[in-house]
Amino acid sequence: MAVELSDKQFLKISQIIYELCGINLKEGKQALVRSRLMKRLRVLKMGSFKEYIKFIESDNGRQEIGFMVDVMTTNKTSFFREPAHFRYLEENVLPNLNKKRIRFWTAACSSGEEPFSLAMIVRENIQNVNSRDIRILATDISRRMLERARNAVYEEEKVLGISPPLIKKYFVKIGKESPSVYQLKDSVKSLVHLAWLNLMDKWPMKGPFDLIFCRNVMIYFDRTTQQNLINRFWDYLEPGGYLFVGHSEGLSSISHKFEYVRPAIYRK
Repeated sequence: MAVELSDKQFLKISQIIYELCGINLKEGKQALVRSRLMKRLRVLKMGSFKEYIKFIESDNGRQEIGFMVDVMTTNKTSFFREPAHFRYLEENVLPNLNKKRIRFWTAACSSGEEPFSLAMIVRENIQNVNSRDIRILATDISRRMLERARNAVYEEEKVLGISPPLIKKYFVKIGKESPSVYQLKDSVKSLVHLAWLNLMDKWPMKGPFDLIFCRNVMIYFDRTTQQNLINRFWDYLEPGGYLFVGHSEGLSSISHKFEYVRPAIYRK
């Protein structure tokens, strides 16, 4: 017998998700929510969403909330996604970062492709990286994705968008499987500090950052949440620092103090 998710139960779960992490599950997402949460019901051997909701609202269900958020978040990512951003970094941002201390933040790093792409670009375009104080903070709400990022092992299809010279320089082919599997080298991993963070919570890091990536995340938030997030990013950026958002996330409908640079790139 199929397990049904009622309208009332969908609204309850949507409310919990929104209050926890700001994700706005709009009407029409009911089938998606049901299919993703069915994985958790099967793991927990539960026969109804009524039982599941009662569990996550109990003291014993606190740990489950993390798993629920994990299966509900979208983790689509790739190396050098939205390549125009990385070209702009190479040509206009990194050449002007001549100071000793440089800080970057990728605010929704998923399985690591974005911060590791940034780390490779930094290695290629900033001189004397090892003798300077350069760090990339990479945060995400999904502990499962952060574990993948810590392992930094990627299937061949994941690295196809990387130029062969960069693959040769920064990856090691491991095992004899076909298709091939690649391990990222420590020279890239060492620049990146991975940490769990819910963007809706208080941020423990001090900043300020020279550049913040928050790309393809705000599309899941309502305008109020977007507004609050953009204001907080402003406070955490150095004067002259950059904010990169996803190309479908322009700030035209949000009140902000940033200077528009080019599509999805803003400057404090």
